[in-house]
Amino acid sequence: MKTNYALEFSDVKAIAEAAVAEALKNQWAVAVAIVDDGGHLLHFQRMDGTPTICAHIAPAKAQSAALGRRESKVYEDMINGGRYCFLSVPLLEGMMEGGVPIMKDGQCLGAVGVSGMKSSEDAQVARAGIAALVL
Repeated sequence: MKTNYALEFSDVKAIAEAAVAEALKNQWAVAVAIVDDGGHLLHFQRMDGTPTICAHIAPAKAQSAALGRRESKVYEDMINGGRYCFLSVPLLEGMMEGGVPIMKDGQCLGAVGVSGMKSSEDAQVARAGIAALVL
């Protein structure tokens, strides 16, 4: 029998605080979504000045990263490389950079999705949040 890791409230809080701190440091207005390993929303925050569509994009990026257990940029790259069939994958709607899985010992604990800036900047904010955890 395996032991599964799970995000606790204190972990989610630390991720959110670190992600928002990274965004504020760079003067970026973003939405931050944190999901569990099943893609279920644990936390959502939309900073002042963030476009309202980001409230849909950030959770979708997080869900894609958690369910696929890989960065959402992988899907974006596949589609841009001509594998358009990935556009029909069920439950994966946020197939653009900015969703980063939270991994520990090869196990996915969840993911962080960020939207509001350039995709690479969104990913930077997500990684900064995850870095707050001691994995």
